[in-house]
This record gives sequence, structure tokens and C-alpha cells, in this order.
Amino acid sequence: MSSETKQILTTDGIPLEVSLKKAEKKNKIKAFLLVAPLLLFLFITYVFPIGEMFTRSVDDRMVTNMLPKTFKAMESWDGKELPPEEVFTAFYSDFKFLVENETQGKLGQRLNKEKNGFNTITKKLMRLIKRNKIDESQSIKEQIMKIHKRWANVEYWQAIKRTAPPYTMAKYLKGMDMYFAADGSIAQVDEDRRIHRILWLRTLEIALFVTIFCFLMGYPIAHLLATLPMKYSNLLMICVLLPFWTSLLVRTASWMILLQTQGVVNDFFVLIGLVADDNRPTMMYNKVGTYVAMTQILLPFMVLPLYSVMKTISPSLMRAGKSLGGTPFVAFWKVYFPLTIPGIGAGCLLVFILAIGYYITPALVGGASGTLISNQIAYHMKATLDWSFASAMGLMLLSGVLVIYWIYNKLVGVDNIKLG
Repeated sequence: MSSETKQILTTDGIPLEVSLKKAEKKNKIKAFLLVAPLLLFLFITYVFPIGEMFTRSVDDRMVTNMLPKTFKAMESWDGKELPPEEVFTAFYSDFKFLVENETQGKLGQRLNKEKNGFNTITKKLMRLIKRNKIDESQSIKEQIMKIHKRWANVEYWQAIKRTAPPYTMAKYLKGMDMYFAADGSIAQVDEDRRIHRILWLRTLEIALFVTIFCFLMGYPIAHLLATLPMKYSNLLMICVLLPFWTSLLVRTASWMILLQTQGVVNDFFVLIGLVADDNRPTMMYNKVGTYVAMTQILLPFMVLPLYSVMKTISPSLMRAGKSLGGTPFVAFWKVYFPLTIPGIGAGCLLVFILAIGYYITPALVGGASGTLISNQIAYHMKATLDWSFASAMGLMLLSGVLVIYWIYNKLVGVDNIKLG
């Protein structure tokens, strides 16, 4: 026998090691082809839309492309006082080109989002250009400032300069009630205009309290489902699942009827003497209505994970705890409750993530004090048509959810989550 190990060959003369590598490679290709449709689906429905949202939220090339001469002339302007004649002349040249091509309306709408009032003054300038009322042999600066007093306000020219970069994070700053000042520093908006921070805090507050309410109500229900005889447990489970068979819009509208001032709930309070007929509590178009409706709608998402975990806990464990001298409460707290923590984690995380992005229910029953950040996103999508700002807030909301998930993983661990 030689000192070298004899190479093992397959029946067709190929080395066994090479043959095994080919077979392994072929299996990997087959596995990839099997999951390829799912990967394509995830890319089309998840990765691509998020990428499109991010691109739209930072893309500000429209103004840059419309006012090339203006931004070139603004490079030497410090932004502290009114720009010189060269900037006015360059802006007039760019804007005249837009008027000739009938695209000046988009510029006015975009600049109006940066500073209120731009739409009006650009329309006045457009009308004068169409009537050939601007004498190009005279000072363009003086003529433009005579059109409207806002053209003589340095803040409007500072707003134009802020749109110079083709890509900007200004929309994300706006979502936190901040903006880029003329010198490039980050400043806060006036106190009476700081609305987005309030909306973020309110969204977190409502999502947190709805999660707590769902847990306090869902835990006893899930325990009852897990311990009742099968025939009663199945009946109760049907009651838990029954809301899923009804439209979300119908359920929300039902709460609007029940919670209104002359609704069934208030009538019941008056009937039992809890409140006076002329002093009925307001439970609609505020946080109260939002809490009640969202808790009822999201309650099954808390009950089901808890029930699936509780069903696997043997009743003999509680009996063993009692037999060792523990009271029913001590046995529950020391034995039963720790075993349900995986279900609690799954239910709380699921309810919180759903609540933080809820839209329909707060829009219908929340009113001004119950509006969430999702309603603000929808408002900019449909009313102001500021899709870039809506995209920025949508990504901020998504990032917030991922951060919360990361914190939960660090504190509790996603491995402890169980859905059954």
C-alpha cells in the first residue's frame, strides 16, 4: 500500500469530493429557486417601496433643476441680507423660462411648502412676465420687490437658498419641528408651530396605554379560555374571534354611536345615576374614544398569544405550588405568571406595533386631541400633496418601531416570544 491515500472515485470516474461539491451546489441552486418567488415578492412589496420612500424623502432636485442660474448666483451670497442684483436677475431669468414652458406652478407649490406665501407672489410675478411688464433694461431687483412686499423679505430668499442641495434631510428635521437656518445650522420652529413632537409623544402614549389596557383585559380572558372545559372554551373563543368577522370601519362606527353624548353608554350612566343628564361626559373626538375603540379592536391580538402559551401550562403546576404551602396568589405569581411571560411579550409587542401605526380609528373617533402621527402622514399624502414629507415621517415611524423592537430584544429577548 502506497504512502499516499488512494483517491476515491465514483462509478463514472469523477473524484468523490468533486462529485459531492457539485451535488451540494446543485442542491443550493434548487433551494434558492424554491424561495426565489418569495424573495421577489418581499422585494417588490417591502424593500422597493421603502427604498422609494427614502429616495423621495431626501430628493430635492426639482428646485435645483428649475433654478440653476439662481443657485449659481447665490453661491457668493451670505444669506443675511437681501441678495444682490445678480441673484434677482438670475431668478428672473430662470422663472421666465419656466413661465414660457408653463411649469412655474410646480415651483410655486414646492417653495410654498418651504415658506408660506410663495405661491401667491410667484403667481403675481408670472402674470407680469406674461404681460411683458418687466423692463429688462431696468433694475430687476427693484421691479420684483415692487410686485409684492414679500419679495423684499429676506426670509423668502433664504427659503430658496435652503432648497439648493439636490439631496437634503430637511424633511426629517421638519418632522421633529426643526429646520436648517440660513447659516446652515439647525434651529427649532416657533413654539406655537411645534406640532410634530406633540404628535410623536401622543402616538407613543396612546400605543402604550392601549397595550396596557389590552393586557389587563386580555390576561384574565386568556386564562379563562385555557382553564375552562372545552365546550365552554370554544364558545368563548368564538366570542373573541367574532370581531374579526366584522369590518374594522363598522366596528369603529359602532363605537361612535355608543360613545356619543346622547349614545347608549351615556344613557346608561344617566340611568344608574352615575352622571346627571345635563352633565354627560364627552367620550367622542378625544383620547377617551381612541382608547376605548382601539382597546376593543386590538384586544384579540393580546388574547390569542396569551392563550396559546397558557394552554401549554399544566394545571398540576399550580396544585404543586399550593401543596408546598403557597397561597393561591403566591402560587400564581411564583409559578404560573413567569411561565406566561413569552405570551405576554408576544402579545404586548404585537399590540404596541399595531397601535403605533393605527390610522382609521383615531381618524374617526380621535378628534384633534386623539390624532396620531399616522393621521398626519395621511393628511400630507392627500391634502397638501407633500409626499416627500409624508415619506420622511413614514420612515421615521418605521425606524421608531425597529428601535422599540431592538430595545425589547435587549431587555427581554425575542427568543422568549412565543405564539404557541
